[in-house]
Amino acid sequence: MRRDVFQAIADPTRRKIIHMIAQQSLNLNSVAENFQVSRPAISRHIKILTQCGLIQIREQGRERYCESRLEKLNEVSVWVEQYKKFWNTKLDALENYLAVLQSKPAESAAKKKKNIPKNKNQKNARKKRT
Repeated sequence: MRRDVFQAIADPTRRKIIHMIAQQSLNLNSVAENFQVSRPAISRHIKILTQCGLIQIREQGRERYCESRLEKLNEVSVWVEQYKKFWNTKLDALENYLAVLQSKPAESAAKKKKNIPKNKNQKNARKKRT
């Protein structure tokens, strides 16, 4: 089965493995020691990360070391960037719309204040003028 980078980062354990291996190459036992899950479970995570192209296994003697190949994360970055632009455009439009709405009530409230008497004496004074 061919997997993609989105499947790799979908799981928090795999994200933590990616973070650890990005810092330094680790053998499989060193990776497994950082988790409270079985060694076979970690091996399955490592297999998925390998299939996604985010890590590469290098054999050195009897040990197998995991090395990061994080270039594939650029796919995620590109995907996120397109939605970032989309949402920034939408939020800017919303901000402009709200600014227009907020300015209109202030204008209409100012007009209403001019036309509405503040107390009964002003009301009576208006009647006398007319």
